[in-house]
Amino acid sequence: MTRAPATPPRLAGFDYLQTIGSGGFADVYLYEQHLPRRRVAVKVLATDVFDDRAVEHFRDEANLMAQLSTHPSIVTIHQAGIAETGQPYLVMEYCAQPNFGSRFRAAPIPVTEALAVGVQIAGAVETAHRAGILHRDIKPANILVTDYHRPALADFGIAGTLGAAHAIDALSVPWAAPEVLTDEATLRVSSDVYALGATIYSLLAGRAPFEIPGGDNSAEAMSARIRAGGLPPIGRADVPPAVEEAIAVALSASPSARSTSALAFGRALQRVQEQLGFSVTPIDVTDDAFTRGPSFDDSRSRPITATGSVPATDAVAATVPAAVPPFPTGAPAAPIPPVPTGSHPAAAAFTPSPATASTTPITAPLESTVRRSTAPAPVYTAPVVKKPVWPGIVLDAVLVAAVAAAAAVYLIGG
Repeated sequence: MTRAPATPPRLAGFDYLQTIGSGGFADVYLYEQHLPRRRVAVKVLATDVFDDRAVEHFRDEANLMAQLSTHPSIVTIHQAGIAETGQPYLVMEYCAQPNFGSRFRAAPIPVTEALAVGVQIAGAVETAHRAGILHRDIKPANILVTDYHRPALADFGIAGTLGAAHAIDALSVPWAAPEVLTDEATLRVSSDVYALGATIYSLLAGRAPFEIPGGDNSAEAMSARIRAGGLPPIGRADVPPAVEEAIAVALSASPSARSTSALAFGRALQRVQEQLGFSVTPIDVTDDAFTRGPSFDDSRSRPITATGSVPATDAVAATVPAAVPPFPTGAPAAPIPPVPTGSHPAAAAFTPSPATASTTPITAPLESTVRRSTAPAPVYTAPVVKKPVWPGIVLDAVLVAAVAAAAAVYLIGG
């Protein structure tokens, strides 16, 4: 049930302009900030879904999000505070471009763009997971578009601060993993991976994975189809089988069969880009070699608490730097193996779209490496210090003058 937006709160240093949107637990407004002068989006928690504990969690999430928002594919957070009404709020960058929630409904997204968005958002999700935050509500509408036409993930961790009593209100069923629909407390990293895969599927298909055009798409009916499994094909002739295969792995009904992490899913999409001859989109994550915490590859078996945070043993502590491993000394990373093409029903012949193909060859491996210069260090040669010659000249002149003077005295005296 859609909730009407609440009256926007008065915020010192900001002027309210208009309402942007409303969700199950928060409203988003457009304000103009006085100093520095700019337009900002302000997300305010609804008055009927927060308490003292939620406010405390909100502050913790805001502090962590301030660090995550430096990621190029995460919406930038400028500040956070508590309004006069007691409502917590976040001041974020305003993305005026249409978000992917409205775009994919209007027209399917080109294959090259959908793959690029998938890689970039996978980097954002992986970065958040390494910091100990689950998104819990990845969907097309939460992928905004910056003024520089780059996708940016919004609403990180906020749904998790509301506690179990309100978690289902913030849940977006069409993109939710089956285990989440069965038991909200089992939300894990693999649940975010599923939602990310469902989001990229939607960008390509123009509908959610288990949505039936013209059919019963109520929350109950769609939940039943998601739990039953049996992913329908995307249904586009220009979507290659390799794309559907990679997405199908992320959308496996069993968490253990999915991509092991958001990074693994992003790498799978990069391999598809390489295989199809597209330009490979860089994936931005916390530096693999220097600041990586414990791997999330085996975190599927460790449930997440209702606050939406990864247990401390799985996360990179925000204030404790990770141990720095030595520089790699082995052979360069091996080229990426080809994407397997199994017997998935979607793996059928396709008609490539000439407008989206790229002829740029891919020669470099995709795995993250630490770049080191192989050139020999310069040899230091001490400069030759030349002694000035003028002291010797002066001395010679003095001696000559002395000899001449002595000779003159001798002649006069003689």
